[in-house]
Amino acid sequence: MANKSVFCTALLAVIFLLFTEARAQEPLKPRPSPLEVVTMKWEDTYVKITYNRPHKRNRNIFGELVPYGKVWRTGANEATELTTTGDIKLAGKEVPAGTYSLFSIPEKDKWTIILNKDLGQWGAYRYDETKDALRFEVPAKQLSTTYEPFTIEFEQTASEVLLKMMWDKTGVQIPVSFK
Repeated sequence: MANKSVFCTALLAVIFLLFTEARAQEPLKPRPSPLEVVTMKWEDTYVKITYNRPHKRNRNIFGELVPYGKVWRTGANEATELTTTGDIKLAGKEVPAGTYSLFSIPEKDKWTIILNKDLGQWGAYRYDETKDALRFEVPAKQLSTTYEPFTIEFEQTASEVLLKMMWDKTGVQIPVSFK
């Protein structure tokens, strides 16, 4: 009986090793919505946004793939996260230093931007409004350029910094100020 147990254990180990070796030789496939990190530094304050970039792929985006009036993870896969090493203002609203999940509620003419204290979420499936740190609205604009991948970027001019989010032909701009 002991020999049978040893044989079964050895057989399982060989099968596991063969399976692991076969999987290790498969080429890695790129994620359909690749990870992206955008950063901004102003004096001693560093702001970083980590998000996944879904692509349009001939789909109707806002109002269909991303429904109007529903909480969206503001990207794909894991919920987008914003980290700031110093206190900042977004659209004139105070944001203490820290890391936040960044959600939004798109509408045709405006978006509600949400910073939430619950980190490490997949999508917006477990979104809990009671953990919101901040909510504010910004106008949505129709763009002349089509953005195939969802894009977040900082734009700095001589007089201001804007946090911009664009996808398809829709965009929002959030004024950023540093203390």
